[in-house]
This record gives sequence, C-alpha cells and structure tokens, in this order.
Amino acid sequence: MKAESPEKGSEEKFNRSLGFWDATMLVAGSMIGSGIFIVSADMARMVGSTGWLLFLWILSGLITVMAALSYGELAGMMPKAGGQFVYIERAWGKVTSFLYGWTVFTVIQTGVIAAVAVAFAKYSGVFFPSIAIDNILLDIGFLKISTAQMLAIVCILFLTWINTKGIQHGKRIQVVFTSAKLIALLFLITAGIYVGLNYEWFGQNFTNLWDAKTSVDTGSGWKTSDLAGSALVLALGTAIIGSLFSSDAWNNVTFIAGEIKEPQKNIPLSLLTGTAIVTVLYLLTNIAYLGLLPLHGDPAAGDVIGQGMQYATQDRVGTAAASRIFGESAVYLMALLIMVSTFGCNNGIILSGARVYYAMAKDGLFFKKAASLNRNEVPEFALWTQAAWACALCLSGTYGDLLDYCTFASLLFYIVTIAGIFVLRKKEPNAFRPYKVIAYPILPALYILIAGAICCILLYTKPSNTWSGLFIVFLGLPIYYLFIKKKKKV
Repeated sequence: MKAESPEKGSEEKFNRSLGFWDATMLVAGSMIGSGIFIVSADMARMVGSTGWLLFLWILSGLITVMAALSYGELAGMMPKAGGQFVYIERAWGKVTSFLYGWTVFTVIQTGVIAAVAVAFAKYSGVFFPSIAIDNILLDIGFLKISTAQMLAIVCILFLTWINTKGIQHGKRIQVVFTSAKLIALLFLITAGIYVGLNYEWFGQNFTNLWDAKTSVDTGSGWKTSDLAGSALVLALGTAIIGSLFSSDAWNNVTFIAGEIKEPQKNIPLSLLTGTAIVTVLYLLTNIAYLGLLPLHGDPAAGDVIGQGMQYATQDRVGTAAASRIFGESAVYLMALLIMVSTFGCNNGIILSGARVYYAMAKDGLFFKKAASLNRNEVPEFALWTQAAWACALCLSGTYGDLLDYCTFASLLFYIVTIAGIFVLRKKEPNAFRPYKVIAYPILPALYILIAGAICCILLYTKPSNTWSGLFIVFLGLPIYYLFIKKKKKV
C-alpha cells in the first residue's frame, strides 16, 4: 500500500522562512540558560565523585539525543505548529494532549520564562546594584515587588513585543545571542582546560574517580556519608535532574514546525545537531571546572579553592572557575555571559511557546482568539497571553517551586510522547514517515526505560515535588471539560 502524504494547507498562513541553521540555533539557544553555570555544585554534593558527576552529564546528553532522535520521526510525520501537543493528540487523543498543553501554559513554558527572566535580572544586579530581589519597590502585605522582578517583567514584555513583529525579528535575536554564548562557552572551555593544566586539580579530581560520597545539609551542619548499592542509585537518579533541567527545552523547535522550511528534513536534523552540540559543550565545561577547582570543598572556607565545586558561593561554580582564569573581573565576565545566555534562551522559549497555544485554540481547547495570526503572520494574542501569565509568575515569587514540581511532569510527557511512536506505528502503519527513528524499537524503548526509572526514583526521593507536579497536571482535567462544554454550546 502506498504511504499517505502529509496534510496540506493546514499551516498555509504561517511563513516558512526558517532554515536548518535557524532551527539548530533555536534548539541550542533554548537549552543553554543559566543551569550549566550553577547545577554542577549541587550535583557534586549529591554524588561527591568526579566519575559519577561526568557520568550524569554524559547520560543526560545521551538521554536528550535519544529523545531528539525519537521526536524526529514524529516531527517528520506532523510538520505542524504546536509540535509535541500535536504528536500527543494524534497518538493518545485530546484529553492527554490538553493536559500537556495545560501544563506547558501554567508552568513548563511560562514558569521557565519567569525563572530565566529573573535570573537575567539578578545577574544584571552585578552591574547595577539597585537591581535586586531584596530591593523592594512596593510592599502591600500579600504582594512585594522588587526591582529585579520589574526588570524581569520588562524583559519578558520586550521580547514578546519583538516576536509580535514577525518570525524574522525573533530569529535574528536567537541567532545573534545563541552564537554569542556558544563562542563564549567555547572560549571558557578552551581557557579553562589550558589554565587548568597548570594546576594540580586534574590529577587530584581524577584520582579515585568512583569513590562516591553525598553531603547533606542537616540544618546544624553538613553531613557526608559514603554511597554504594541502592543508596548510590537513588543519589544518581536524584542528582541527574540538575543536568536534565539544564538540557531541557530542546523540543521547542517542534512547536514552530509551521515556520520551518522543509520541516520533514530540517526538524529531525536540527534536533540531533542542536542537542549534540550542547551535550559536548556541557561535558567539556564540566571538565574545565574540574581543571580549575577541586571537586570537594569546605562550606566554611573563605575562598574558591577551599569551597571547591561543591560549596561554590550561591552554587555559582561557573563564576568560581572563571575567577581562576580572569581573577576578580570574572564576576563581571560571567554575569555578562549569563545575561547574554538567559536573554537568548528566553527569546527562543517565548517565540516557540505561543505556537502550542495556537494549536490548542485551533482545537477549541484554548482562548479562541489565540488561533488567529496578526498581519506579521504570528499568533500575537497567544504571545501576549503567555507573557501575561509569565509576568504574574514573576510577581508571585513561586516560579521556582512550580518549576521543581513540573520538572517531573515534563519528563513524564516526554515518555508519553515517545511511547506514541509505538502507538502510531501500529495504528497508522502506512502514514508518511520521511524519517524513521534509528534502531527502532530499541532506542525509544531504552529512553522510556531510563526516563521511567528516573521518575520512579524521584517519586521515592522527592515525593512532595513529584506529587505536586502530578497535581498540577491533573488539575487540567476539569478545565478540559469546561472547554468541551463551552465548545458544544457554540
């Protein structure tokens, strides 16, 4: 039987103007925020071992690349705006896809936008000390508004406004800022490894590679204990959340499939290229850290060497490492790098997220006006709706908690989406598939197995966050039936 062709005309209003390199810049730019400069400190405390720390970054990279390869098949089948929302709907139906879209809007996309914008504002405070979370402009009891929150909101509104002017404007910001941070990261890695070769930390850190120890804050001090057996597995499964979160948002390119040239070819290729680039950079960045700083440290120490990676001030291990190269000016250089990184990251997330709500609105599962495009051929109402909620999360001060809750839920939806490949292979064996995931069914099944194991570990080690995440997901059920009820009345 002849394979069916993909649907035509459903995305004709969108301007397909983004090429392979543009899509790759969106993948890489959305992934690299501030995480790579911070999370290694907490991971080092959890596993206390160079070997296991690097193993987690390698595993995170392999998991992300496996997911990207799997998504390539779905992207080739369904080159439509909305990406993952569309894939889930076709495989699992409207209820499951709405729960995904609901979680994206309430927390996953908007929560990341808020958190990244606040990170941008915090590091702006290095240059402008009046910008700070504790510099309160307005205090009315139940609501406190700081200068950092105001700058975060201005950043969100500015990037949203730029993206309402057309895909080309968002594309230019993405290419410029992603290129800048990739070059800066490469420079940091090269300089870090070169300078690190003159210190003794490579030799010290790469001795007893697998001697794992965990450090826990008991409230009265830090307690260190050896890790082995099941305790080690639990520690690894918990610590990997840091590296997985730093590698997240790679799927955002699928949301803008309606604006990519030759999406059946360019989306799978950009997913693989972008995730591979970031994976290599993240691994090399951690090797540079290990050449510049001891892994182990003392929380009471007063300098970066004494603190080590584990107890870098405010977990800013990137700044601590850079100070070994650039001295005191490292604080300003790293602040500038993180500002560039977070600004570009937020542009990609803002640009792509609105396309999910556009797809939902087309199905009658979001505000009707979100299904319309402005004269610049972008979903302006969806962009401003996303901005409004992200700004509200900035003011709430709870975006950090919400992100913790839904990191687990986000991982679950990756599993659901990739499991959809098996469903669609059976349900639609003759569907048009210009790209098929390599090593099927082993590769997608391996991803589901590894990600599922991580979810099970998190259910055990972080029950409050995981169950809260599930609560937010299933809170979408009554909202779904309200939309359905309203749709039937029309």
